[in-house]
Order: sequence, then C-alpha cells, then structure tokens
Amino acid sequence: MQAVIPCLDLKRQHQQLKQEIFAAFEEVYEQTAFSGGQFAEAFEKDFAAFCHTAHAVAVNNGTSALHLAMLALKIGAGDEVIIPANTFIATAWGVSYTGATPVFIDCDPFTWEIDPAKVEEKITPRTKAIVGVHLYGQPFDVDAIRNICDKHDLFLLEDAAQAQGAVYKGQPVGGFGEMACFSFYPGKNLGATGEAGGITTNKEEYYQRLLSLRNHGSVVRYYHEELGFNMRMGGLEAASLRIKLRYLPSWNQRRQAIAKRYQQEIKNEAVQMQQQPEGHVSVYHLFVVTTADRDGLMNYLKTEHIHPGLHYPVSCHLQQAYAHLNYRPGDCPHAEYLAAHCLSLPMYPEMTDEEVDRVIHVMNAYRA
Repeated sequence: MQAVIPCLDLKRQHQQLKQEIFAAFEEVYEQTAFSGGQFAEAFEKDFAAFCHTAHAVAVNNGTSALHLAMLALKIGAGDEVIIPANTFIATAWGVSYTGATPVFIDCDPFTWEIDPAKVEEKITPRTKAIVGVHLYGQPFDVDAIRNICDKHDLFLLEDAAQAQGAVYKGQPVGGFGEMACFSFYPGKNLGATGEAGGITTNKEEYYQRLLSLRNHGSVVRYYHEELGFNMRMGGLEAASLRIKLRYLPSWNQRRQAIAKRYQQEIKNEAVQMQQQPEGHVSVYHLFVVTTADRDGLMNYLKTEHIHPGLHYPVSCHLQQAYAHLNYRPGDCPHAEYLAAHCLSLPMYPEMTDEEVDRVIHVMNAYRA
C-alpha cells in the first residue's frame, strides 16, 4: 500500500528543527520571558527587516492583528470596510470586532483575488478602508487598489496572513498599505509553535498605537490611556519564529519549485489553476485548483492515497454569521463558484520529488 500524501505535513519540518528550537526554548526558560519581552522584540526587528518595513508588532494571532489594525485606523461603529468575499473569515472578523460593517465584493475570475473593477461601485460616504488579501500566498493587484484608495481618500490594509515572503513588483508584501497583518498559525509558511501573529507598518503613529492596544492600552505599566487588549506574543512562539524565519526563503523557493512543476506538468483540461500576473510572485501557501466535480476529484485523490485540502467551501458573504447583511447567492458569483469547485493539492517544502511526481501522475489520470 502506498503511503498517504497529506495536504500538509508539519511533522517533517519540526523533526528537522527540533533540536534548534528546543535550544531556543531553553533560553526563554532561562530568562523567563514568556509573554512579550526580549524574544518577541528580537523577532519584531528581524521580521520588519524581512518585510522591508520600519516596524513590526508581534501579537497573539493573525485575527488579533486584523482587529488591532482596524482600531489603529480608528475604524468603528457606522463605518464600512470593503473586503473580498473570497478569503478566510478572519478578514471579516477584524472589521466586525470594531463594530464596523464588512462590505463584500467579488474576486477576479482568473486570479481569484479582490477584483479592482468591483470596488468603486461599493464605496459610500461610510467607507473608510479597503482590505486586499494576498490570497493563497499570491499578491493582489496592489497598484489598482492603492489608486482607488488614493482617489477616494481611503485606508489600504494588506491581509498578508498567507503571504510571508511574497513579492509584488520587486518589493516584499507588508509595506504597501497603512499596515499589513500576518498570521503565524503553525500551518503557515512561517508558522509558530503555537498561535501568533504580527503587523507591519512604516508609520510611527500606527506603531505606537499598536504597542498600546496589544498591552491593555498601556505604555507605562499600570497606567492605561485607552481601552486595550491582552494580545501579546508569547516568548516561546517568538523564539521559534526567529529560527524559522532564517529558513523561510529556502522553504518558499521549494514551494515555488513544486508549484512550477504542478503548473507545467499537470495537463488535464478538467482542472483550472490560479493565474499569476507578471510581477506577482506567490509563495504558494496553498496550491488551489478548480474543477467541475470537486467532490469527485476529492474522492478520486483519496482513493489514490492523496489527501487534498478544502479552502474555503463557503464564501464569507454567505456565512450564517453575516446573514443579517442580507447577501444572497449570486451577489459574488466568482467567489461562489470558487467555493463550490476549489480543492487544494498537497503543498509543503518537505515534499519529496517522488511525492510531487505521484500527485502530478494521479492528477493527469483523473477523468471528470
């Protein structure tokens, strides 16, 4: 019986790094710097340099990063924020947690990213910001969305949760908007040994506000200038991230090599892939395909001992949590098509060439 090829295998990465990470954990123990502190600060400096930004703020997860970024922009009740319907739900949570309203728009039918052509029709006097999502590790059309933001005096926020190391027209993501929000959930390209997230920015005013918001609204201990939150990154998570950040460029290169093989060697007309415009360099957090019979392809792959992933089977605008906004099927047709027909192929740097060969062979043998 052939061994199963999972969509993601974290064990391989952690087995390789176990001794290095455990040694870093010993340092955290020696310093008892378990919440924030010197290890989180060191990671912030390293990650800001990696993203070519002035600042990085370490927080407890990517959802908190989105929430705090909205608060730093002073977005709240009565405001609207435009986001793509095709994204993980946390993008919308960041808006809703402030009391503002997410306004969902469709994705481009070929890149599957936020569609600039759909944005302006959704702008109202209440619109305060646009969130572009670098979905699956591929940058969205930053220039087009930035131009709309400039034209209408709106904030631009990058949701880079899946895109650590992605490049747009020669520059790493993270510094194009007012802020960029990252997730370091264990399964991400750069994943912590636990929950973690971060925010990058080039603006001092946002940086200072974020430092306060994540720490109970306090800069000086026991003096609280505003309503704040307990959203610091842990020292153990920061220590593991510092180590993994050194490996991230090579891991991303391996993902890109696997993706290139999928793109060039899977020759099956029943399968469509995400299109990459020139200058949009993906780091392939996910390798998503669409097909007419998604369930049929999923079951076929499982019989061949290949376990695909499913990201995401319900578009945000049709989630029950947002039923009160009165969206209906057909409001975002491209996002809805993707939700009903998408499947994620195995993608992780530790995949062997033989495993990649097997996925390609099995995909080419599929008949709808």
